[in-house]
Amino acid sequence: MRVTGLGQCSLDYLGLVNAYPRVDTKEEVLEWHEQGGGPVATALVALSRLGMSCCFYGVTGDDEAGGKIRQSLAAEGIDLRGLVKRKESSSQLAFIAVENNTARRTIFWRRPSCAALQPEELGKDFLCDSGFLLVDGLMMDASVAAVRKAKEMNISVMLDAGSGRVGMIDLAGLCDYVVASQAFAEGLCWELNPEALIKESRLLGVRALTITLGESGSITVSNDKVIRMPAFPVKALDTTGAGDVFHAGYIFGLLKKWDLERIVRFASALAAMKCMHMGGRAGIPHLKEVMQFLQSRDG
Repeated sequence: MRVTGLGQCSLDYLGLVNAYPRVDTKEEVLEWHEQGGGPVATALVALSRLGMSCCFYGVTGDDEAGGKIRQSLAAEGIDLRGLVKRKESSSQLAFIAVENNTARRTIFWRRPSCAALQPEELGKDFLCDSGFLLVDGLMMDASVAAVRKAKEMNISVMLDAGSGRVGMIDLAGLCDYVVASQAFAEGLCWELNPEALIKESRLLGVRALTITLGESGSITVSNDKVIRMPAFPVKALDTTGAGDVFHAGYIFGLLKKWDLERIVRFASALAAMKCMHMGGRAGIPHLKEVMQFLQSRDG
């Protein structure tokens, strides 16, 4: 079943350092990596490695970075019919400084100079053969149009609420599933306890609301059900992309019609395995590897 994603894509440069430097000092880079990035784009890469057919909608410039972004997605077998290349424009870039032994990272990023994807650019075949839609709200007008189209077609939608943007709450209310970062929840002054989150999920009208809490795991509410899922203990090297990969595992479980607790546990395992490698994509495992990881924890 095809998963369609609409949102951000980036080219990431990552440097592993012993510690984040003070101002006006120098710090040697221990490792240097270049990978594709962006929340929705990385989630689709993870879904593709799990065996799902994926299609991405977004924008790049016609610069060298844009070519590398497209190549990184095409190499994973992702359909790029919706990835528009803007002329005389620059693509999104990020530099990520990752601390050795702590996995903490600091992200510097540059917005693309190209115009956002517009609703009319979605095309007539948008969501054709798709069974799920993932959006991040980056290109709000196109995101709202896409979500409304999905609802007309009875296609389930997830919002990756990683960052607070204008219109995100309204967009969340149109979606079936909202998986949000702790920073997003705290930015809205949500209390991170079951009672408060149940209330917020009802106000939004979603089937399930999940808040990811980094090394503290996650908390999920669906109607009156509460699932607290601890993070898997692994030796983390870099947390870049962990949330993106978590979304992919969540969608995979939904499409497999698993119960919600199994879904969240699978998503947590996928994210944990990614964190053992540098960058948002290098450590994304395939399905067999994830199942073996979970079986080893069950034993």
